[in-house]
Amino acid sequence: MTNVQRLKLPTDRNFPLWIKERIALQAQPNMTTPSSSKLDSISPGTLDDIPTHQQPYRWLILALLWLLYFSFGVVTRSPSPLVTPIIQDLKMTYGQMGFVLGSWQMTYIALAIFAGVIMDRWGIRRSIFFGALVIGLSAVLRSASTGFFSLLLFVALFGVGGPMISIGCPKTISTWFKGKERGTAVGIYTTGPWIGGMASLAATNSVVMPLTDYSWRMTFVWYGVMTFFFAGLWWALTRRADVETSTERFNVLRMLADLFKIRRVRLILLSGLLAFGIMHGYFAWLPKILENGGMSPARAGVFSALPFLTSIPAVLIFPRLVQPRYRGWLIGLIALLAGLSIFWVVILQWPPIPGLLVFGISGPCLMPLLVLSLMETPEVASKYLGSATGVFFCVAEVGGFFGPFIVGYLVDVFGDFSAGGLFLVGLGAVILYLMFLYQRESN
Repeated sequence: MTNVQRLKLPTDRNFPLWIKERIALQAQPNMTTPSSSKLDSISPGTLDDIPTHQQPYRWLILALLWLLYFSFGVVTRSPSPLVTPIIQDLKMTYGQMGFVLGSWQMTYIALAIFAGVIMDRWGIRRSIFFGALVIGLSAVLRSASTGFFSLLLFVALFGVGGPMISIGCPKTISTWFKGKERGTAVGIYTTGPWIGGMASLAATNSVVMPLTDYSWRMTFVWYGVMTFFFAGLWWALTRRADVETSTERFNVLRMLADLFKIRRVRLILLSGLLAFGIMHGYFAWLPKILENGGMSPARAGVFSALPFLTSIPAVLIFPRLVQPRYRGWLIGLIALLAGLSIFWVVILQWPPIPGLLVFGISGPCLMPLLVLSLMETPEVASKYLGSATGVFFCVAEVGGFFGPFIVGYLVDVFGDFSAGGLFLVGLGAVILYLMFLYQRESN
């Protein structure tokens, strides 16, 4: 049998070009390549045998995921620095605004599980593209709000598209990255929403609002158009993003029952709920907390972005360096640090910079570490990681909704943010206890 016969060029149009070229080269007489033995093991036309974790293409996918998650962070945080003009223009209470800030979690919670199942069936590329379009539409429609209910509806629309991004990212990473690179990739893509949130908080009142003649409505339009642009890039450049989709029919209720039987998964899910309560409850109100401390809206926006500066190296380093057997202790420790930093800023009202920087090191790391723990749970089949991740974000966003709402309600009742701050500190203490149980279970 000749090389030409043995290495018949694949006909699959989606087969990576670099593999085709190397196979064709090997098929020529008297020519070899350093990786000929590896090529011999590849079945002609079989896409599943491609070592995706060795392809340079994976870094393009990661970069595009980052841009979409950046937009996710921008649109999520954009209402927070605009609380004052929105409340004044639409004549809303703090409780109503807190309900709006957490409203997208309501739809997110309702759709996250099904989003994971849909992604397992639709594939990564189409699902993420759809999610990005909906996120952009949510931002643009906010500009047409006439009162509490319309703003609530348009912000809630975000929760239809959001799960496709937050669930799609870890599923994509699990497919295209292996070993230590997976931890690095998780750290990189999770900087996207934090940098996006930082940009939104820092630039909304100081840069974008002046450019739009201080129109909070046109500010939302700008952010929506940016999201549409990144969605177009994703669709244009990710023709080979889907390695496999699931055609197997399975019972969602049975899948949920199987997941909740695993004690470590239950602890991860409950910790995720509390972690998102801390993150959303704190960041949603942070600009207003600093404004009440005497800062101007522009200055409060800039200071609110400080945690995101320290979050970038933290989310890049911790997921890669910390070994799985110590991850429970690390999650508990950073939850404790997050609570102490909130106590510093909100309760003690000391100079905010140290507390804000410490929160950036701790709080934003909770989500990637919990997701990574879920990904590495042996009982969670990688083929249906999208569904399992959907369950995680569905449960977690319950806390994401109640966090801003409860903090806003406590402000209306007590007249300041002290009670809300104590509530968030308490959530951090509970996570510490849950991770103690998780660590004991893992050992």
